[in-house]
Amino acid sequence: MKHPIYTTLFFIFLFCGCTQKNTPNKITLDSKDSLSTYFLLSNDFDLPSEQREKYVKKALQVITPQENDSLYRVNLFKIANRYYNLENWKEYKRTVRLVLEKSAMQQDAFSMAKGNNYLGDYYDSQGIPDSSFLYYDKAEKIYIELNDNYNLAKTIIRKANIQFNQSDFLGAEKAASKALKIIKNTNQSDILYDAYNLLGLIYNELEDYKNAMRYHNRALASIDDELMASFYQPQATSYNNIGYLHLKTQDYKQAKRYFQKGLDQKNVFKDKPSLHAMLLNNLAYSKFKLNEKEGLPDLFFRSLKTRDSLQLSAGVIASKINLSEYFISKNETLRASQFAKQALELSKKTNNYRNVLNSLKQLSIIEPQNAAVYGNEYIQVSEKLQKSERKMGNKFTRIEYETEEIKNENKDLVQQNRNLVYIFSGLAMLGLFSFVIRTQKAKNRELLFKQQQQMANEEIYNLMITQQNTIEINRIKEKKRVARELHDGVLGRLFGVRINLDSLNKIVDGTAVEKRNNYLIELKNIEQDIREISHDLNREKSELINNFVAIVDNLFEDQKKTHKSKLISSIDPAIKWELVSNSLKINLYRILQEALQNSNKYANANTIKIELRKEEDHLILKISDNGVGFNIKTAKKGIGLQNILFRTKECDGIFDIQSSKKGGTIITVTTPIE
Repeated sequence: MKHPIYTTLFFIFLFCGCTQKNTPNKITLDSKDSLSTYFLLSNDFDLPSEQREKYVKKALQVITPQENDSLYRVNLFKIANRYYNLENWKEYKRTVRLVLEKSAMQQDAFSMAKGNNYLGDYYDSQGIPDSSFLYYDKAEKIYIELNDNYNLAKTIIRKANIQFNQSDFLGAEKAASKALKIIKNTNQSDILYDAYNLLGLIYNELEDYKNAMRYHNRALASIDDELMASFYQPQATSYNNIGYLHLKTQDYKQAKRYFQKGLDQKNVFKDKPSLHAMLLNNLAYSKFKLNEKEGLPDLFFRSLKTRDSLQLSAGVIASKINLSEYFISKNETLRASQFAKQALELSKKTNNYRNVLNSLKQLSIIEPQNAAVYGNEYIQVSEKLQKSERKMGNKFTRIEYETEEIKNENKDLVQQNRNLVYIFSGLAMLGLFSFVIRTQKAKNRELLFKQQQQMANEEIYNLMITQQNTIEINRIKEKKRVARELHDGVLGRLFGVRINLDSLNKIVDGTAVEKRNNYLIELKNIEQDIREISHDLNREKSELINNFVAIVDNLFEDQKKTHKSKLISSIDPAIKWELVSNSLKINLYRILQEALQNSNKYANANTIKIELRKEEDHLILKISDNGVGFNIKTAKKGIGLQNILFRTKECDGIFDIQSSKKGGTIITVTTPIE
C-alpha cells in the first residue's frame, strides 16, 4: 500500500521559501505605532487571520511612499511572506511582482533572484509545477552570476522537489546531488538536511531501501541546534519518512515506533499541523496492519479532519483510502465504498493520477463485481500517468535548455549592445567635437563682429568729434574775426569821436557843455558794451569744456524740436570729459538715444528728466519719465532694453530699471571711470 508523501515535500521547500514566525506574546498597539510593530502583529498566529491581514495592509501603507532602496525591497519581501502565511495568494503574487519590478529598476540582481524564487513558491502552491520550475530555474541562473552558492543550492533543492513530486526521480536525484556538490566542505546544515532527506525519499520510491535508509540517517545526523529551534520540525519529518520506509518494507512495528517518535516531538502540531496529520494517519495505518484496535478508527478521522481544514487534497485522499481499507477489513462494505469513491472523485478533480490509481485499486477490491470496469480504467489512467510524467520530465529538461539558450542569447545581445554603445559613443563624441568646433567658430565670429562694431562705433564717434571740432574751430575763427573788427574798427572810431567831443568842452556854452557830457557818457557805455562782447566771444569756447557735451546738447535740441514732451537735462560740470574714454562716451550716447526713443515711442510721458553726474570714481546716468510704465519682467526681453543692458556690460557698469503701471520709469546706469 503506497502512501502520498507530496505534502511533506511541499512543507520542505516551504521552509526554504517563506518562513512563518510565531510571536508568543500579543502586542498592544499604542500611539507609537511603527512598521516593526505592524510586522510583528501581522505574524502573530494567536490573532485572527482578518486582524493579521489588516496589520499587513497598514505596514504596506507605511512602505509604499518610501524611496526604492534596499530596505524598501526587504520590507516588500516581508509583506509577501506574511501574505504567504495568510494564504492570500492574490496579494502575495501582486507584492512579489512589485518587488521584482522595483528590483529591475535598480538592477538589484539578488532581489530579482529572490523574487523569482517567491514566484516559484506561488505557482507550486497553486499546483502549476512547470511555471514553478521555470521561475526557480531563472533564480538559479542569477545566483550563478552572483556566485551565491548558498542560495544557489537552496534553489536547486526547490527544483528537485518539483521534479520529485512529478515523479521525475532521476532528474530530482541529479539535482539533489548537484546541490550537495555546490556546498561541499561547508557547514550549511539546512541544505544538507533537505538534500539528504530528498535523496532518501527518491530512493524509497525507487525501492532502493538500503540507500534510502542511509540518506535518511544522514539527514538526521545533519540536524543542528539552529535547525532544531526552527518551526521546520526536521526530526519529526525524518521520523515520519523513516517510518514510511518501514511501512513499504512491511516492518510495521518499526514503522509504528518512528511515527510515534515523530508525534512526541515538541510543538509538532503547532509548528506543522500537516506533518502532525500525516504522522497520525501513518501511525493509524501501522496499528491497523498490526491488528491493534486501540485508537482506531479515531486516529484516521483526526488526521482527516486536520487535512480537510488545511485543504490538503492529497492528504485527504490518502486518509479516505486508508479509511476505506480499514472499513473493508471490518466488513463495512458500504462505508468502505463510500470513502473510496470520495477519494476517486477528489483525485480526478485535482488531476492526481497516482491517487486515481490507488482509488481504483481499492474500489476493485471492495466491488469485485466491477473489477473489470475498474481494471480497464486503471490501465487507461496508468498510461496517462506515464505519458504525463514523461511529458513533465521532458518539459523540465526543455525549460532548463531554453533558459540556458535565452541566457546565451542575452549574453550575445549584451555584447551586441555593448558594441552599439561603443559605436554610438564614438559617434556622439565626434558629433560633440564637431559641435564644439562649430560653436567656437561662431563665438569667434561673434567676437570679431563685436570688435569690428566697436571699431566702427569708435570711428563714427571720432568722425562726429572731428566734424564738431571743425564747426567749432570755424565758429571760433569767425568770432575772433568779429571781435578784432569790433575792437580795432568800431572801438577805434568811437574812441576818436569821444576825443573830438571831449575837445568841444573848451567852448563855453552851458547847454552845449551839458549835451556833450551826455554824449560822452553814452559813448563810454557803448565802448564798455563792445569790449564786454569781445571778451565774451573769446571766452565762449573754453566754457564749452568738451565736444561730448555739445554732441549731447545737439541730441537734446533735436528731442525738443521733434517731440512735445518737456526735456529737463543736467550735466555735472565737474566731469572732466577729456579724461573719459571714447568707448564710454559712445555707449553713454547710444544709451541716451535708446532711452529717449523708448520714452517717446512707448511711455507717452509729459516730462523726461536726464541727469549725468559724477560720484567719486563713477559716472551715473539717470533717465526718468512720468509715462505709463510697464511690466519689467516682460519688457526685459525687448531688444531696446537688451541693447542698453549690453552696452552697460561693455562699460563694466551696473544697470537698474524701476517701473510700474502708470508710475513712470527710472533707468539708472552706473559706470566706473578713472
